[in-house]
Formats: sequence, structure tokens, C-alpha cells
Amino acid sequence: MKRNSLGWWLAASNVVMVLLVAAGISYFAIDMLRSLADSQQKLHVQLAGANSREEITRMAEDTLTHARVLADRPPLRRLIGASSRDDLPQFLRRFCDTAGLDACAVFDGAQLVAASGIELPWPQVFAIAEEQGERFMAVPPGTQFSVVGAVAKLPAQHASFSVLVVHLLDDHLAKELTEHSGLPVRLLNYRAFNALPDNEFTSLHSQALADGRFAVQRISKLGLYASSFPVFSSTGEGIALIETTASSKETDSAVSALVWRLIVTAIVFAVLAVVAGVLLGRRVTRPAEALTEAAVRLGQGDFATSIPTAGPAEIGQLARTMNDMRRNLVDLNSELRTRDAQAKVVLEAVVEGVYAVDQERIIRYLNPQAARLLGVAAADVIGKFCGDVLKPCALPGAASGSRPCTTTACPILRARQSGTATAVEQLQTRSGNRQTVITSSRIVDGLQVQVMRDETELEGVRRARDTVLANVSHEFRTPLAAQLASIELLREGLKSKSPAELEELVLSLERGSLRLTRLIDNLLESVRIEAGQLDVRRQSIAIRDVVDDARGLVESLLLQRRQTLEVEIPEDAELQGDAPRLTQVFVNLIANASKFAPEGSVVRVGAKTQGNSVSAWVEDEGPGVPDSDAADIFERFKRGGTHEPEPGGLGLGLWISRSIVERHGGTITAARTPAGLTRFTLSLPIESDVPG
Repeated sequence: MKRNSLGWWLAASNVVMVLLVAAGISYFAIDMLRSLADSQQKLHVQLAGANSREEITRMAEDTLTHARVLADRPPLRRLIGASSRDDLPQFLRRFCDTAGLDACAVFDGAQLVAASGIELPWPQVFAIAEEQGERFMAVPPGTQFSVVGAVAKLPAQHASFSVLVVHLLDDHLAKELTEHSGLPVRLLNYRAFNALPDNEFTSLHSQALADGRFAVQRISKLGLYASSFPVFSSTGEGIALIETTASSKETDSAVSALVWRLIVTAIVFAVLAVVAGVLLGRRVTRPAEALTEAAVRLGQGDFATSIPTAGPAEIGQLARTMNDMRRNLVDLNSELRTRDAQAKVVLEAVVEGVYAVDQERIIRYLNPQAARLLGVAAADVIGKFCGDVLKPCALPGAASGSRPCTTTACPILRARQSGTATAVEQLQTRSGNRQTVITSSRIVDGLQVQVMRDETELEGVRRARDTVLANVSHEFRTPLAAQLASIELLREGLKSKSPAELEELVLSLERGSLRLTRLIDNLLESVRIEAGQLDVRRQSIAIRDVVDDARGLVESLLLQRRQTLEVEIPEDAELQGDAPRLTQVFVNLIANASKFAPEGSVVRVGAKTQGNSVSAWVEDEGPGVPDSDAADIFERFKRGGTHEPEPGGLGLGLWISRSIVERHGGTITAARTPAGLTRFTLSLPIESDVPG
């Protein structure tokens, strides 16, 4: 009976230890896997939703391009001017089909002339377009889907006419977005969404609308991860909701498989422990005092103690088994220490600052990033109250002397009630006030982890963006004011002025339009360059053809200043490159030369082949590049300052030109010639290995 009792007790102790170790490892492994899988799935649906909204934005830009192309079509102007406009709907239908548009319409003032495609309440759509500008988004009354459209005015001889083109945010577009993102995408009409009864997605969409950017949730009831991205018009009105979903079955299956695998492993080890304990217990004759004492020390954690092997064979076998158990415990303890060290390495490697507090909000851990952000040493702040270390500034409107950590604004206290909390706080550090976003988790095993993200630099970037937007608005206002003045003079003198005076006013409008077009093209090109979307298509081109195309685009600017463009380019000056991109380079350089050169002067363009490259240049008789600006004249938003003869430009032309030339594998420089001329020189390889 004694032997059996000892065997069963030994088996029970082995089972308990195996189960405890397995349970501890399983708990952390399962929790980490579940958190990682949950984060990855949420990021997946968030990325799919962001890509879908970006595609809709690009579609809106393409719609404006289609509207301008349609407005410039000579057949459209001919059909509008015809006595019978019966063929106009057929022409619009063909254009819509070719451009992939859902509907097109022509208006004379606010009066609908012709329409093609899906039926829409065109007067309401026209009113919305008038309110929002060239590009508009709307939810027309009585329609099932939201629309993205654009409006463009016809040239001066048909100035009262305008064209509207429309894309539907319908199921067909949702299917295309689904194919591109790899996840199911659904587009919801904003007005229809408000009329729908509450369902599992209502909270998600409401959160996205409240945030204004997006929202991501796991909807456990449906077994889905879902994201919602709202789409707003330029007037701030809600237009549509982009809903992306992904099944949580794969994540849950992986976690469940791990759980079952750990459970089976624990059961197997428990069975083995029972069998080993029973077998060993049966071979024990009598407990020995020395063996008992050694077992007691071993049970107290003294893994250095020796197990006596003297005595009968049964005692020796038990001693050897206990020695094996001791080594296993040492290995297991070493493994646990290794895992703990790995966890610390992970916390020290993350970009954000991480710190942990106990129930009393005393700091128990601080990673190097958090210490560097706060300007303190981790060893000096362990054991201190977190509010004394972080030093958050007083809340606006709070009582004098109060701090966020002493009120309900503390994210640590809020997280203990809701499970998680996020707060934006100004921290007083040794390097000055830092704006941070602090996210707090729920308390686990007496510790509560907080993640700090420094957004001070991001706030600076936002301020820089606002400055650039202000400059852009200022630069657009000047040519627009000039065009409005020309339009007023043209309207007042339609009957009183001579044809030559009227022609001069029309030319002034053309020059203003070209100037605005160059500003817009440069802005769009700068966005493409920043986004890494500057694609270069390589084909055999002649430099003379490129310069001729550029001449046609800037001819009116030269005429305005009574300047002459002289071109000396041999017919054999050819290379592999992108003709439209290089045309844009010459347009920027010739327009720049025209602006700085005196009126009535000559602007010269030349080129020649030198070995495996083509050297091209643009010369003018202007004052040249100041020595103070020579180093950064090709930088973004760099302008001539006090050296500019007239306001205008955003400081993007030379920067875009350099980007295009470098994309071709070439270089561009500015220098003063011995004859006192300002020369911009392009060196382009005839055949480049630079990827397009």
C-alpha cells in the first residue's frame, strides 16, 4: 500500500508540474498568436479599404481629364452649333463607352441640352457641380448609387456650354475594387446607409464617420474583420462608405489548432508522467532520509543539490530519475529565462516607447525608446509614480494646478474600466514639450502596459503642409484675377472694341489659361514624383520634335513679351526616352527663360550628339542664376526671390525638370556662358539602363 501510495503521489506531482508549465507556455503563446493574427487581419482590411479609397480618388482625377478631353473635342462643338442636335446623344454615348464613363451630359448654362448613359437627375447634378467645382461627388436624389463626376467648360466660342461626366460608385466598381484589393469590397450610398436599420456594421460605419478617416473592427458575431472608409465631397458632405471584410475563420482555426495541439501535448505528457510515477513508485522499498532531505531541497528550488545514489537498486534508480528531473527543470528554467530575455529584446526593438505600471501606477518597466523620449535613465525612474516622470501638461480649462493623471483623463485609469484607452498628451521633457499619443492596455497580472508614440515631428509636417497650401492659393489667385479682368473688358467691349483689341484680350485669356495649366501640371507632377509614380516610357524620339512640341505650348508667352525662339538642333539628335516628359522639361526651361529674359530678346535652344549622349541647352539674355541660389536652384519650392521679374510659379518647374532628367539617367545644370548668357544644359544618354 505504501509503495502504491508513493507511486500515485509521484505521478500526481509530475502531472501537476507538466500541466502548469504547459498551461503557462500555452497561455502566452496563444495570447501572442491571437493578438498577432488579430492585428494582421485588421491591418489587411484597413490596407484594402485605403487602397480602394485611393483608387476612387484617382478615378475622380481621371474623370476630370475625360471631361476636359470631351470639352475640347471639335465634333462636340460642331454638333452643339448645328441647327439640329439629334446626333449629340449618340456622340456622347460613344464617348462614354470609350472612356468607360457611366453617363455624360451637355448643358447650356443650367439648361440640359443632351445626355447619355444612365438616367440621372441632371439639373440637381449640375447644381451640385456648380457648388463643388470642377470635380464633384454627390448622392443625387432618387438614385441608388453615389456618383463621382467632373465638369468642364467649352472654349470661348461656346463659353455658355459645359459638359458633365459621371462615374457611379456601384456594384461594378465594387467588384473591380474587390479584384484589386483581394478582399470583398462593398460601396454604400451614404443616404441609403442613414435610412437602413441598425445591424452588425452600423457601429463600424458610425465610428468611421465620427473619426473622418476610417475605422476597423472585428465583428465576432459574423466571424469577420471589417473596415470602413468614409468618402466626403469637397463641401464636407458624406457621399459613400467603403466597406471591406475578411473572414476570421482562418485566424480562429489557427488559434484553435494550436490550442488543441497544446492540450494533446499536455495530456500525453501527463499520461507519461503517471506511468513513470507508478513504475518508479512500485520499485521504491523505503524512503531514505537522505533522499527525502535532497528531495525537500530540490522542491525548494535548490537545483544545485546532489541526489544520493547509495542504497538498494530501487533507491539508486529513483535518485537517477530525480537527477534527470532536476536537469529538466534547469533546462526549462533556462528556456523560460531565454523567452523572458527575448521578450525584453522585442520591447527594446520597437520604435514606440513602452512602459509598464502596477496597480498604484508605479513604473516597473521602461524601454530605451521611452527613456530617450522622456530624457531620463530607466534605472532612475523605476519605482516612481508615472505622472512625476511623464509630467503631462494641465488640461485646457482644468482647475489651476491639476494634471491629467489626477483626473479621469488619465488613459491608465480609463483602460481599467473599458479595457483600452488612448489619449493625446503634452509631456514636459528635458528637450521641451513633446506631443504624444499614449495607448493603455488593460491590467494583466498586476501590470499595465502603455505605448507612447511621439507625434511632435508629424505636427511640424502638418504645419509645413499648411504653409505650402497657402502659397499655392496665393499663386493661383494672381492669374485668376488677371483672367477675370480680361473677361470683364471683353464683355464690356464686345461691340465697342476693334477686332485687334478683342483678339488681344482673347490672347491674354489664353496666356492666363496656359499659366494656370502649367501650375496645375507642375503640382500634379510633384505629387507623382513624391509618390514614386514618375514612370518613363522609352521610345526612339528626336530632340527637334520634342522642342517643336514645347514651342507650341509656350508660343503665346513668347509673343506676349515679343521674344523670338531660335532653334538649332540637327536632325540626327535622337535618343531613347519619354517624349511627353521631355517636352515638359523644355516647356519649363523655355518658359523660365522667357520670364527672366528682357522683352524683345532671343531665347535659343540647341542640341548636339556627343559620343553616347545628347547635350541640349536653353539660353536666354537674362541676369542669370545668383551665386547664393546656385546650389539649391533645382530644389523643390525654390523660387528666384527678389530676382524674379514678376510673381508667379511655385518653385516646382526646375525641380520637376531635374527629376525627369535624372529618371532618364541624365543631368541638368545651370551656368553663365562666356558671352554673358544664362544657359541650362541637359545631358541625356542615348540609350539608358535606368528602369522606367
